[in-house]
Amino acid sequence: MGRHVVEAASAAGHEVVVLSRANGADVLTGVGLAERVRGADAVIDVANTTTLSAAKARAFFETATRNLLDAEARGGVGHHVALSIVGIDGIDASYYAGKLAQERAVAAGGVPFTIARAGQFHEFAGQLLSGMSGPVAVMPKLLMRPVAAREVGAHLVRVAEAGAVGRARDLVGPRDEVLADVARRQSAFDGTRRHVLEVRLPGAYGRGLASGSLRGGSDALQGEITFDEWLRGEDHLRG
Repeated sequence: MGRHVVEAASAAGHEVVVLSRANGADVLTGVGLAERVRGADAVIDVANTTTLSAAKARAFFETATRNLLDAEARGGVGHHVALSIVGIDGIDASYYAGKLAQERAVAAGGVPFTIARAGQFHEFAGQLLSGMSGPVAVMPKLLMRPVAAREVGAHLVRVAEAGAVGRARDLVGPRDEVLADVARRQSAFDGTRRHVLEVRLPGAYGRGLASGSLRGGSDALQGEITFDEWLRGEDHLRG
């Protein structure tokens, strides 16, 4: 996502400063943040962690958000933009517990903010597939409306340009999908011939995934790139 944000912001004529450990900025320790955000018009936060532990997710997003907001307040930043996920209000569990904690921390901070929620990315199924070995891949039952990460990146730049509004309109993809079906189509397209099984996960997290809430509401903005178009496109083929 960071790459897409940088490309969209640069294409729009903005001067872009990247915050990453490779560039001497660490959101978990706070090292290097104040120097790099000083004088920025906006900071777009797409930092992420991969975990299904609610405690680990909360710790990551609360720490990263606190350090970013502290640096922004000292550096006179006028707008903090945080990327989040559509439909997670009733799923305060697993990874989504961290994203909800992030939203609360942003809203409680002293920097004018916008929380921009988006659907799962088209890239999501491939990320799960790549983490599994063997001829069988197991996918959680997930009803979603996936959107291209490239379109989310451009959306975040527009949100940053518009100024702080608290909550931006959600952004979802153009079609309802089921994760297992998407994974099967990607496996067939990529020629990996994986047998994809769908499993309903237990607990609040599993209920939330299967509920359809992650497809977003009828008032959400809709991206244009379908999953099958993305499969045939440059972002998938070069990824």
